[in-house]
Amino acid sequence: MRLRNFGFRYSDFGFPRLRYWLFKTEADCYSIDHLAKAPKQTTFWDGVRNYQARNYLRDDVKVGDGVFLYHSNSDPLAIVGTLEVVKAAYPDHTAFDPKEQHYDEKSKPDDPTWVMVDVKLKQKFPQPVTRDMLKGAKELAQMVVLQKGSRLSIMPVTDAEWRIVHKLAGVKP
Repeated sequence: MRLRNFGFRYSDFGFPRLRYWLFKTEADCYSIDHLAKAPKQTTFWDGVRNYQARNYLRDDVKVGDGVFLYHSNSDPLAIVGTLEVVKAAYPDHTAFDPKEQHYDEKSKPDDPTWVMVDVKLKQKFPQPVTRDMLKGAKELAQMVVLQKGSRLSIMPVTDAEWRIVHKLAGVKP
């Protein structure tokens, strides 16, 4: 049975609307293989220090959302698999510890500036979907990660882009 859209949102009926995201990471710092070895293949996604990316994490990223993991600063630049958000935004504790790489002296536990979410590995793609492959798919021309000057570490992905990237990876969404 298909629901017809009469101007209502799924959330109007109590059904949350899942969204899709792309999270960038430098493979030499934290790769999909690191996540695969983590306990329960789950980790917190810390260190986001851009206000727009923080706002996505804080306001829009929800439990159950799908995430592409994108290896940046690597050869090749590529989407290497998918994650699922398993815990919604909460204060990023690495901002409070001066010994941490992502310490921010202005962020305080009673008034945190930065947040993080927890993610779980869903699948590693058999072959990475390279940036060149993404650029070669005309249906992905508007994908945020491909836009000139797009440097955010967290960015939205459309339903269509989610399906097309899976098709390029040779796996089901």
